[in-house]
Amino acid sequence: MPESPAQDREKAPRPVPGLPARAFTMDAARRRELAAAFKAGGAHYDAVRPSYPDAALDFMVPATARDVVDVGAGTGIFTALLVGRGLEVTAVEPSQDMLGVLTGRLPEVDAVPGTGEDTGLGESSTDVITYAQAWHWVDPKAASAEAARVLRTGGQLALVWNQFDVSMPWVHRLARIMHAGDVHRPDFIPPLGPEFQGLESGAWTWEQSLSPEQVIELAKSRSYYLRAGAATRARVEHNLSWYLYDHLGHKPGVPFGLPYLTHAWRARLRSQ
Repeated sequence: MPESPAQDREKAPRPVPGLPARAFTMDAARRRELAAAFKAGGAHYDAVRPSYPDAALDFMVPATARDVVDVGAGTGIFTALLVGRGLEVTAVEPSQDMLGVLTGRLPEVDAVPGTGEDTGLGESSTDVITYAQAWHWVDPKAASAEAARVLRTGGQLALVWNQFDVSMPWVHRLARIMHAGDVHRPDFIPPLGPEFQGLESGAWTWEQSLSPEQVIELAKSRSYYLRAGAATRARVEHNLSWYLYDHLGHKPGVPFGLPYLTHAWRARLRSQ
């Protein structure tokens, strides 16, 4: 079984390097190299990645918004939530494989190839631009300028990340074994260009119900695993199996709650 609260108090979690913090210092070539891991495998990604809590959407999308552009939409996990709110949604995604999954599940969405730096969309054409698990894959200055171009006056840029709740030591150790790099440091603030003002943040804790096998599949959807060689992949799978089954005592096929922390930020387009 998962480690007890008493055990949790005995083990202070060590800092986890945050992928977003590192990603914003990368040059464009390095970002493209890392992001290339997601050119294939969209169906697998879609099957194992978590959704987002309703409260995060309430925070990110004003009630008055009519339409939204979801950039780095991937397979449409967050896009589907926007559609569910009755919004007109345009999805922008560079991976053709992921776009194929998105259009299959959301045929009503206008899905276009593009990047945060070059969406290909018209000027002043949307109320909100969202990035779910994607702002660390862009050049924040160029993407901010593009968002400002596409947003209408008074528009909003909203960013969100799901991450493991590493305040729990057993989850912290799981994150390290999985090389879950998208875990923010407590003082993390996403960098934005000067086009935006009034940055605000929100955070919510929740759990995703997964079996041990699904957790291992979740690890296989991460860029570290996707870019690794056969030996590294085998080691990650072996370590996860030992940790989940032998150390934590989970049973094959039996779901348990995997704690998540969702962080979101929103900022308004600066008046000209």
